[in-house]
Amino acid sequence: MKTIFAILVAVFMTGSVVHAEETMGQKMDNAAESTKDATKKAGRKVKSSAKKAGHRVEEATCMEGDVKCAAKKAGNRVEEGADAVGDGVKNTKDKVSE
Repeated sequence: MKTIFAILVAVFMTGSVVHAEETMGQKMDNAAESTKDATKKAGRKVKSSAKKAGHRVEEATCMEGDVKCAAKKAGNRVEEGADAVGDGVKNTKDKVSE
């Protein structure tokens, strides 16, 4: 009876170790995907921030007259809004594909 009990304990312990290794592998894969998505999102944020800063400098130094400067400013805002929507769609797509 002790031998059977010892064999059962060994089998269950081996099974739980194998399961733990598989679970850790899955967790590591999920962490890698999460990091990849966060990196993409951060890259998009940096790009849009740099573009926005460039627009602000361009607007501050505009010497073409009030109407042309206002039109340029409005165009910049539309472009930034479109970029923000596009980035939001890409970020959502990345989350869904996880």
